[in-house]
Formats: sequence, structure tokens, C-alpha cells
Amino acid sequence: MNFQRLFQDFNSSKFIVYLCLLIFSILFALRLDNTITISFWIVFTPLWFWKCLVITGAIIGTVVWIRNPEYRLSDSSYIHFKSMLISLSLQLLLLMFELLVCDKLESGRHYWILAFIPLVFISLLSIAVCIWSLKNDRAFEMELFCSVNILQFIFIALRMDRFITWSWVLVLVPLWILLCLAIIGVLYALIFAAILLRTPEIAAEQRRASLHSAISYSLIVLPLLVFLVLLSNKLDSLQNSSSPQMNYFSTCIPLYFTFAILLCLSFGNKGGNLWWFGMRKDFCSFLLSICPCLRVYGNISYNLHFNTNIASTAHQNDGSNDMTNITTQTSKSVITRQPKKFIIPHVSIESPD
Repeated sequence: MNFQRLFQDFNSSKFIVYLCLLIFSILFALRLDNTITISFWIVFTPLWFWKCLVITGAIIGTVVWIRNPEYRLSDSSYIHFKSMLISLSLQLLLLMFELLVCDKLESGRHYWILAFIPLVFISLLSIAVCIWSLKNDRAFEMELFCSVNILQFIFIALRMDRFITWSWVLVLVPLWILLCLAIIGVLYALIFAAILLRTPEIAAEQRRASLHSAISYSLIVLPLLVFLVLLSNKLDSLQNSSSPQMNYFSTCIPLYFTFAILLCLSFGNKGGNLWWFGMRKDFCSFLLSICPCLRVYGNISYNLHFNTNIASTAHQNDGSNDMTNITTQTSKSVITRQPKKFIIPHVSIESPD
């Protein structure tokens, strides 16, 4: 297991977002099935935790920005900081939407269309944010999702308030269109990956990357399509007063699978804003700077192999700053720590003579 390869492209922001959404979707489905009877304010706890991290990280980043004027000389640093403020404004609007939805579920004292107003504002604002992100080479996944689904949000709010009485299959038409486009993209990625695999002139690394992207997109889009089909069927069965075949938890299983895939992909999805919590560097580099002892393990690869013939321990040390080869044998297995080229700065601490 190579820790350096595992964490060098780790995107901590996406990992936290997907983890919070996964936990929330599980709790919300169990609450709708009455498997648990806790308050919706507790069900929304993962989302509150997510927003608290966003607000805290933005405040600390702003304080570091104000107290260190030398950081403002770099254009990239200014773009990162401005991107953080834009993201904070969108997250605050999203927090307002979540508060209104939670209050509606608990008390039912206002219309759903009122709860969805912040989400409509997010969608409108996201259009301008997407344009700005394109000009400044910034990621805009959430903004793109909101901007193309503004009509979907309006349909859902009107349907839940019974201003329209369409079936849920018709209400979710904008999402059907979006998923159809996503499936076309998946098919294109699979065909492109198959062509590259049969082209010997292409480097092996490029072929693996193309195949990895095609499989990843397939594992994300196809379960979402299955989830949307199950959800629309579930909601329409409730509307027709027929006995539903599946509960909400079973309906959301494909969604849980998608979040699990996204959590795994966050370890190879480098990016994110460098100004959250004033880190000004990637999360892995920041973690290694505050925990120097982790640098040793970041430069080591561990190989576990079966061997029953070796019964001695080899220890070699040449007195230099290179890593030490240590082979530890047991009666069943051998764990070998091999030297690797230093990628993470390593500080050697030697006792005085």
C-alpha cells in the first residue's frame, strides 16, 4: 500500500460533502419509513456539520488573508480567495433552504414554494458563477448542477404544494433529460476508452486513465438512473393509493452506491480551494506540515506477500539518510518495507555523538 499515491490527490472538501450527503440520505430514508422517530432537526445533523465546517473555514481563511498582506500579491491567491467567498455565499443560501425545508417537515406552517426560493436564487446566481469559473479555471460542479436544474426545482415545489397534479414521472422530466445526456457521455467515454485500448501508439498510462474515467462515470450515472426510476415509481404508487412495493431505504440503495463511488473517487480528484481554514496548500501537504512524523510513512510502500521459507530477519543500515530496508518474517507472511525515491520532504533526526 503506497500512502503517497493514495493521498497526493486527495480532495478533502469533496470527501466531506459526499460523506455528509451519504449519512443524511440514510437517516432521511429511515425517518420517512418511520424506522427511526427522531426529529428532522437531528436527521439534518450531517448537513449542519457540513455548513459549520464551511463557515468556520471561511472565517479562518478570511482572518489569515487580512493579517497577511503579502499573500495578496499573487493573482492565483486572489482568485482562490474570491472563489472561497463566492462558495460561502452559495453555501449560506443552501443553508437557508435546508432550514426552511426542515422547518416545513417539522411544523408544516408554510408552502414548499417558499422553502425552494433560496434554491432558485442559487440556480440563478450559479449561472454567473459558472461563467466566472470558466474564465478563471475554477471547478464549478455544484454550480453547474444547480443552474441546469432551476426548472426542476420549480416543478418539485409546485407539485408538493399541489398547484400541479402531474405524475412524478412528468415532474422529473428535467432530470430525465439531464440523465439521458449523461448516459450519452458515458457511452462516448466507453467507446473512446475501447478505441484507445486497441491503439498501440497510445501510452499505457493514458489508456488506463481513459478506462478508469469511463468506468467511474458509468458507476455514477447508471445507479442514479436506477434510483430516479425507483423514486418516481415509489411516489406515484403513494399518489395512486396503491400498496408500495419498496420502502424509501430500499429505493435509495442505488443512491448510496453512487455516494460510495464518489467517496472513493475523492482520493484521486485533486483540487479544491487552498484558502479554506487558511491552509494555502493541499490538505495532504498541510497535514504533513503539522505532523512531520507522517512524512516517514508517506515515503514508504508496504508489500504483504506469502512466504513460508524465510525464518530470519534482515536489517541493513548504511549510515546515510536513505530509507532503511526492514524485512520482518513470521511463520505465515512477510511484510517488506522497501526504499522509495523521496517525494515528501523527510527530516532525519540523529542522536548526537
